[in-house]
Amino acid sequence: MALKGKVSVAIIGVMLLASIMAPFFYPHDPHAIDLDSLKEPPGPAHPMGTDQKGRDILARLLEGAIISISVSLLAAVVAMGIGLALGLVSGYFGGKLDLALMGLVDLVLSFPSLLLAIGISVVLPPGIYTVMLAIAFVGWASFARLTRGYVLSLKEAQFVEAARAIGCGHGRVLLKHILPQCVPLALTLMTLKLGGYIITEASLSFLGLGAQPPVATWGSMISQGRAYIAVAPWIAIFPGIAIAATALSFNLLGDALSARFGVKMRG
Repeated sequence: MALKGKVSVAIIGVMLLASIMAPFFYPHDPHAIDLDSLKEPPGPAHPMGTDQKGRDILARLLEGAIISISVSLLAAVVAMGIGLALGLVSGYFGGKLDLALMGLVDLVLSFPSLLLAIGISVVLPPGIYTVMLAIAFVGWASFARLTRGYVLSLKEAQFVEAARAIGCGHGRVLLKHILPQCVPLALTLMTLKLGGYIITEASLSFLGLGAQPPVATWGSMISQGRAYIAVAPWIAIFPGIAIAATALSFNLLGDALSARFGVKMRG
């Protein structure tokens, strides 16, 4: 893996490890209100300062890391699974089924992804599972279209023809011969999409459609801190840096995987 891939993995790994271990080594509770430490600037007691309720920002940032990354990752896995399945079926069998599935894909992709995710989140009760469902519903179409295009080029390949010649059924050809060829492509796309999913999750939380208080998420921290940007900018700045660093890390990891697997993404 290229250097940028290793660096991105290190950043994401350190962030997740610190988030998981925070309750054991970091003394501050992310939900503890301290009226004597309102909007305290970064210092020895609070490395990233405190918010408008005296809560430690670093503790809340670490709690938000688990939620933002895990929600985005699980949503990406669900979207990839749905997209892979539909793309395989559509590209391999073709015909009216292909037309119907690709018509559905075009319909989903015709809407701006963030607006579609907001629309889904508004209809359903706000919460973590609603955000996951919204991101997965928005994301599956990209995986389906990419997989379908790749399957179209694979189903006429010699190794597929050889598998059919020895009596392999459609299911075996799809699962044993074509699917393994599509997995690196799908994993690369998933990694590249994760940065956008992190931003989408933060955007929904910013609008109050994600995890509800007192749970800390990066988007909700920015939303609460924007009112104090002039007097206590650290309340919103540190979550913003975390979102940018995580999204960039996933994008760099996706580029590294693309180079590793020899995958070229276009469009």
